Amino acid sequence: MANATLTWLGHGTFKLESPTGKVVLVDPWLEGNPRSPANAEPERVDLILCTHGHFDHVADAARLANLHTAPLLAPYELALWFDKQGVETAVGHGKGSRNPYGDITISLTNAFHSSSTPDGAYAGEPCGFVVRLENGFTVYFSGDTCAFGDMALIRRLHAPDVAVLAIGNMYTMDPVEAGLAAELLGVKKAVPGHWGTFPALTGTPEELRRHVPAGVEVVAPEPGVAVEL
Repeated sequence: MANATLTWLGHGTFKLESPTGKVVLVDPWLEGNPRSPANAEPERVDLILCTHGHFDHVADAARLANLHTAPLLAPYELALWFDKQGVETAVGHGKGSRNPYGDITISLTNAFHSSSTPDGAYAGEPCGFVVRLENGFTVYFSGDTCAFGDMALIRRLHAPDVAVLAIGNMYTMDPVEAGLAAELLGVKKAVPGHWGTFPALTGTPEELRRHVPAGVEVVAPEPGVAVEL
């Protein structure tokens, strides 16, 4: 079975392709995203995950869910908002759940941030996601959060192989906290996200490399470049 691949599409948007070719899109913001590559528009989408309601994480979610008739998974209140936007495939889940979608399992984790929709509606609490692929390979997406001690519980419950960590600072973890997150999660590979989009996002992959534990590989592809996990 082939390995999974991960493509950074700029800011907090990632495309995860499973070993059998299923495409999971996380926090889709493509149109107007200054870091989004020319080839960002996916040809196929099987699942969409939204960690919270801020515009830079949901801007293209409804459009892509309707275009591909893809389940759109989000915290419960945010899923209700998507339903009101005409997304018939929106599904609300709570933290701590394990939700099978075919041979892929999606779990919601805690995250510390805020969450409201672009029109100001309450969007519930933010979350992170753990994606367990068909072959058992597991990827954790932190969403917008600080580091928190219960990341050790995510390690114990899910044993992620890779962590996709926000590093931008200002609105999320900086690279120092993201380095601690990698330690708490026990991963061997970390992929930075939510950085370099605006001047306020000062965190860099180079700084993250200085703060992850020894033996943790930091993989920081250019936008649009798929990397094998």
